[in-house]
Amino acid sequence: MKKQQIVLIRGGGDLASGIALRLHRVGMRVVITELAQPLVIRRSVAFAEAVYNGVAQVEDVKGRFVGSFNQVEKAWNDREVPVLVDPESVLIKEIEIAGLELTALVDGRMTKRPPYLKSGAAPFMIGLGPGFIVGENCDVIVETNRGHYLGRLIWQGTAQPNTGRPEGFGNQYHDRVLRSPANGIWQSARRICENLKEGEAIGEVNGIAVVAPFDGVIRGLLHPGLYVTQGFKIGDIDPRNDPQYCRYVSDKALAVAGGVLEAILISESMADNG
Repeated sequence: MKKQQIVLIRGGGDLASGIALRLHRVGMRVVITELAQPLVIRRSVAFAEAVYNGVAQVEDVKGRFVGSFNQVEKAWNDREVPVLVDPESVLIKEIEIAGLELTALVDGRMTKRPPYLKSGAAPFMIGLGPGFIVGENCDVIVETNRGHYLGRLIWQGTAQPNTGRPEGFGNQYHDRVLRSPANGIWQSARRICENLKEGEAIGEVNGIAVVAPFDGVIRGLLHPGLYVTQGFKIGDIDPRNDPQYCRYVSDKALAVAGGVLEAILISESMADNG
């Protein structure tokens, strides 16, 4: 009987959740680790939201917050994606102690800087985008920059550098991203998928209003009540004005997920062939 494939994904944002969704659908056992207060923007397609709400539905798959590794197996048996608060990746050792074999670790946090985990911390380590160097902190990298190389595997060197330019819709690029005007607590009563008119209030930080830069739909919004610093990303407005786009994993996330799946299958094939 073929062994059960177990994949640990660090981070439960929209890109990492797209990976979890695709791997879950092909029968792999996926577990996500997150911060105690996830800083996710596209919360309607992020399993990280389970940390706040107990459960998080991403398309047709449910994620469930679990308090310990002991509850992970039940979530798997219920065909759910378990989400665990574990910023230090203690789960790697707990999986080993339980007598289970980790297939791969995917760092999907998209911090764009080197992780503290070094190559060899898990049997097969996959990095997403900038900040990773093959052989130093991962075994392979999946390109995350939009264009001809999106989703491709990099077995030597590094990914393309961070462009600093958000994904554009129409003529909207930097204006599409909402950033905190000050240090303070982010407050908002708005909901993702809501339609907005230019100039309409979305929320506030330290008494300073954040308004819609143009007509559009709220595609993403940071969880209210979190402390943010000036310039921190707190939202995402989509000028295409179609709320349906807020409810589906993006084409980019699916392309990157395809790269991760390809990398895992190549790794297992190499292991089988000695």
